[in-house]
Amino acid sequence: MFDLSDVRYVKRIVVGTDDPSHVKTPEEIREAQDLLNRCLSESPKGTIIGIEKSFVVLNIGEHQVVLQWLCYHIGFARKPMWLQDP
Repeated sequence: MFDLSDVRYVKRIVVGTDDPSHVKTPEEIREAQDLLNRCLSESPKGTIIGIEKSFVVLNIGEHQVVLQWLCYHIGFARKPMWLQDP
């Protein structure tokens, strides 16, 4: 049983492009997915405590482009030693 009062550290991981001026490459998205999987599988295991689903519609000339992304909030009882913040 997971209790939110045990959460002492929260890592925010964005999967997808959240900034229209900097479109992420497939490699950057894959790195974010790998980090998310590592947070959920390695010790100390994190738990998803929230998910933000967002999008933005851009008009480029006559075309409309939709950018979508998910932001995962992963809660840990303590900060993992292997997790480095930029």
